[in-house]
Amino acid sequence: MAGTTLQPPASPDPAVEVPTRPPRLMSVDVLRGFDMFWIIGGEHLVKALNRIDGGPVLAAVATQLSHTKWEGFTFFDLIFPLFLFLIGVSIVFSMDRMLATAGRRAAFIRIVRRSILLLALGVIYYGGISKGWANMQWAGVLHRIALCYLFGAILYVMLPRRGIVVASLVCLIGYWSLMTFVPVPDLRLDKATIGQLAARIGTDSPAALSAAVPSAVRGSYEEGLNLAHYVDFRFLPGHKRNTYYTNEGLLSTIPSIATTLFGIMAGWVLKDTRRNDRNKVILLIVAGAAAIVAGMLWGISFPIVKRLWTSSYCLVASGASAALLGVFYMIIDVWKWQRWTAPFLWIGTNALVVYLAVNFIDFEALSMRFVGGEIRNFLDTTVAPGTGGLLVASVALMIPLLLLRFLYRNRIFIRL
Repeated sequence: MAGTTLQPPASPDPAVEVPTRPPRLMSVDVLRGFDMFWIIGGEHLVKALNRIDGGPVLAAVATQLSHTKWEGFTFFDLIFPLFLFLIGVSIVFSMDRMLATAGRRAAFIRIVRRSILLLALGVIYYGGISKGWANMQWAGVLHRIALCYLFGAILYVMLPRRGIVVASLVCLIGYWSLMTFVPVPDLRLDKATIGQLAARIGTDSPAALSAAVPSAVRGSYEEGLNLAHYVDFRFLPGHKRNTYYTNEGLLSTIPSIATTLFGIMAGWVLKDTRRNDRNKVILLIVAGAAAIVAGMLWGISFPIVKRLWTSSYCLVASGASAALLGVFYMIIDVWKWQRWTAPFLWIGTNALVVYLAVNFIDFEALSMRFVGGEIRNFLDTTVAPGTGGLLVASVALMIPLLLLRFLYRNRIFIRL
């Protein structure tokens, strides 16, 4: 990485500088880039290596790069909550500057404006009105990011620190209480069950289908038979990823907001001038470990399920995020071991761009145009089976990295 500028970029927004403005923490941008790296092609690269080697180490790593089907936790289940956690960290630094330079009213305007833009982008990203008004998608990754930023930033501006802590606990305990004690119709939300019932009563209206089921259940955390999915079935309009419910549904947004609030608490630690760097690292790692243990213990009765964003899952994911942040802060901002960070810095400073790019552009198909076909077949047959796929995965990862490097070198940082 010789010649790469590894100093954190200045904000592109023309804001008034405050004499006591803290420096931008490179570790936050790098960790965000590390998080997104697995989405833009790191996952496929490791799996391609595993197909060549097939050893226990790579096989174990490849297993961690797939989402848990339902209950449990893998590294890949950390990707989204880590991003929300880092939004909370960034809120501390960005909102403090905004409040100091422009005041609370301007901060509220910025929060609402950015949230609306993210929500609108989410609607467009998932198809807009291409499939008609009735099939627009009103819930998804970008929608959840928008809502977590909206509520996290507003609570940060309005509440004292104790209020933020209380709000996070209310989110977790409140969600657990709702999921555990509120009854729902004993109606499993799958196509076969819904289809049979709809044929019997002559309508597929969610309200009518629910009313046609005389019995109820509570405290169920099974897929398609729980309060979060039922709320989506009854009240979430438009297209849903899982037909009747979605992973980023209405009710599960509550504990995801807590994830961002935990990130705000980590931001307090990083910004605390009364603590030395060693104490900050220790606090982040110890607090993270404590949250993981608490989440695992809670998971005995309230299972760790990413697709429901259960409170136990929130604690485990937030704890892992805090510990990772502590490690990255120690290595990058304290020890100044920064040469290896360049690719992650390119990604982390334009995270929104790369997320949209990898979903709008099929980089693997683009890679096949350069190294697919006969080149791939030649490597598979003459070098080793799977090496052609490894080359395709490598080029598919290199293309967005080169784009991001160009943006970073030219100080182009696209943010809402």
